Amino acid sequence: MSFSLACGFRRACAQLIFRHVLAVLLPLLAAAPVQAREVVDMAGRTVTVPEVVERPFGAAPPLTALLYALDPSLVRALNMAFTPGSEHMLRPGTLALPVLGSAMGHGKQVNPEALLALQPDLALGWLNGNSDLPPAGIEAPFRKVGVPLVYVRLDTLADWPPAFEYVGRLVGRAARGKALADYIRGAMARVAKATAGIPAAQKVRVYYAETPDGLASDCHTSFHAETIALAGGDNVYRCSQKTMVGQERVDMERVLLWNPQVIVAQDPLFLGNAATDARWQRIAAFKSGRVLDVPRKPMNWLDRPPSFMRALGIQWLANAFYPDRFKVDMRAETRDFYRLFFGVELSKTDLDELLDRHPH
Repeated sequence: MSFSLACGFRRACAQLIFRHVLAVLLPLLAAAPVQAREVVDMAGRTVTVPEVVERPFGAAPPLTALLYALDPSLVRALNMAFTPGSEHMLRPGTLALPVLGSAMGHGKQVNPEALLALQPDLALGWLNGNSDLPPAGIEAPFRKVGVPLVYVRLDTLADWPPAFEYVGRLVGRAARGKALADYIRGAMARVAKATAGIPAAQKVRVYYAETPDGLASDCHTSFHAETIALAGGDNVYRCSQKTMVGQERVDMERVLLWNPQVIVAQDPLFLGNAATDARWQRIAAFKSGRVLDVPRKPMNWLDRPPSFMRALGIQWLANAFYPDRFKVDMRAETRDFYRLFFGVELSKTDLDELLDRHPH
């Protein structure tokens, strides 16, 4: 055998051996256990999670919003709708992500097959309401595909700072989580200081109009309407929330009796419908022009989903309710907020659209 043939033979053998070793080792490496750690979630459960979390899944819209603010690259599927026309405020490709649904709340529900295809290494569950126990049955789809589920409490706006810090540590974004938490705490403190001490009789009477006809609302005790109370307003719909979804029906006669000084309009169609309805025009809020159309880009500032946007929303409301008490440059505050939470620079057109149709 010549030298060149021998060398060629040895190289071929070496390549065959290398391929054989790879064929044996790769399945073993793939099956090797990922380094894990134990954490205690906000429901008090001890959960084993990966040491490094790279593919978390928010199992409800508020948790998807939380992950997006921490790092948009962490969001690999959606279960919430961003407002059309706000694409330029989001990370490119966000709206093209698969819509996987939620494991709690109303709307499309996640199924195990779709979850498995996403290959998450962790799921975040929504803990809210008066109970510290998670809802029954929520864990089933995650257990079926072997994805650890960690509960995060997001009931009120005050829950968001500790949630940002907790999840920030969980996914390796601790500094970012603290920065977002600090902003929310600061915003709440500024509004609380400005509206403290207002006598009950002098509080602005507010009606929260939801749905196109404006005849669905949320109780003053509901987390859906908590921004009104945080901004120092008096929600005229006094009741106890019956369901997590809210939007309880009221009749026009009750609204006329309440005669609110301010109406906060959740649905974009409401103002157009009310403009041609003589009954709404009899209400004090319409007579004085104090009907607030909630900004909604890229997400609603107050609710649905109830998110970190409320930290900006309470400032907007407090400024509209009590301009002499809570004096803030809402254009500058809005620009700073979007820069911090979304990493975008708002244009003058953006600010005009968000704010110029609303008292500020």
